[in-house]
Amino acid sequence: MKNKNEILIASSNKGKIKEFKNLFKEYKIFSLTDLKINDAVEDGYSFLENALIKAKHGAKRSEMFTIADDSGLVVPDLNYEPGIYSARYAGENSTDQQNREKIIEKLNQKNILELNAYYVCVLVGLRSYSDPMPIITHGEIHGKVSIKSSGDGGFGYDKIFYPRGYSHSMASMNQETKNNVSHRAIATKKFVDIFNSTLV
Repeated sequence: MKNKNEILIASSNKGKIKEFKNLFKEYKIFSLTDLKINDAVEDGYSFLENALIKAKHGAKRSEMFTIADDSGLVVPDLNYEPGIYSARYAGENSTDQQNREKIIEKLNQKNILELNAYYVCVLVGLRSYSDPMPIITHGEIHGKVSIKSSGDGGFGYDKIFYPRGYSHSMASMNQETKNNVSHRAIATKKFVDIFNSTLV
């Protein structure tokens, strides 16, 4: 590991990198794009498998402490879709809007306005490619997915996800609130506690 204060986030997703920079304010954050590293092939069968694949991919090529997350939306009554395929639910290279539209279409087919759903995030941190004891944490936020789209912030399914206890969508949350309650924030807080206590 080159420098404890430098972290590679093994992603090229601009929205995700922006969130991580807000969550890891005390560290210098790099993305795969910054280091001209291609995205990993995500061929695992769970959030954990994909996060580990991405972390190993980034750590091997950067020789930096690497954090990878795999996250997505889970709708139990839609056979747990989109799950690990959240980023490409409507097909390879699909946009966030296309993915949201596919969820809305499925709700319309069922003639319902909303369904219970939750966001999940699994984080994996590696000190090196061969680190035998990765840091692993996860976070969830529960609520409903709706045919009603609202809000201008966030990314992914935020415009149609309404967290439990809130009357507005995740995309309508201010950044400070999101940094306290989101699935990624919950996983990150757990991660930082372990990160700070185990690295010397």
